[in-house]
Amino acid sequence: MASASVGLAVERCVMRWIVLLAFFLCAHASGDEGIVEVLLRSQQSRLDALPLAPPDSDAVRTLQSAFSELLHFNGVDQPVELRVIEGETVAETLRGRVVVANAALAQQPHAAQLFILAHELGHVVQGHQEEMGAVFQKWVPGAVVQEHTDAVAPMLGREASGLAHRQEFSADAYALRTLCAMGYERDDVVAMFLRMGGMHQATATHPAGAKRVMALRVAPLDEAPAVASVLARAH
Repeated sequence: MASASVGLAVERCVMRWIVLLAFFLCAHASGDEGIVEVLLRSQQSRLDALPLAPPDSDAVRTLQSAFSELLHFNGVDQPVELRVIEGETVAETLRGRVVVANAALAQQPHAAQLFILAHELGHVVQGHQEEMGAVFQKWVPGAVVQEHTDAVAPMLGREASGLAHRQEFSADAYALRTLCAMGYERDDVVAMFLRMGGMHQATATHPAGAKRVMALRVAPLDEAPAVASVLARAH
């Protein structure tokens, strides 16, 4: 009964997301724009609206240093940028290459900084923006018009939600592999994830914390993204 209740709650969350998705697609469309252009323009608007932390602050220097450490350690040479912000957002990746992190993260232990930043970096290097864009393009291949988006929003919403969950598992695994390669123990990383409030309920875009912890405990350290396919079958 408990699992059925959780499943119903997730389904309701997905349905709310679908309604918002349909509204978003039409509200942000302009002329003959395709869906990928709409998504990128919307993310750019969100990015421009986020309040930047003072560039000369200790928090910015701390997080930029941690991010540079990750880029160097993982040999990342593709375009990627870190923006340290203020406000309510904790961390996210926008436009496929801009990692956003809250200045408050600088107050966390260094390992926690690395995990959260590595998680977002995982979204970048694994091409998650492009994957999600392909799903939207599949369901909305032409110009964004309400008659079409209303019809496909339920199917698009469910597929996008499933992909978003798999991408979160994959980004977690990337962060785990990175920290373990840097010398941290798996159990310590999992414990840190729990201390950071990892036991959250599932949403349309994020799997339940319990599933993420389970994934972290079994993720292969030599092939981090593999855990995504394992958890996808359980989702």
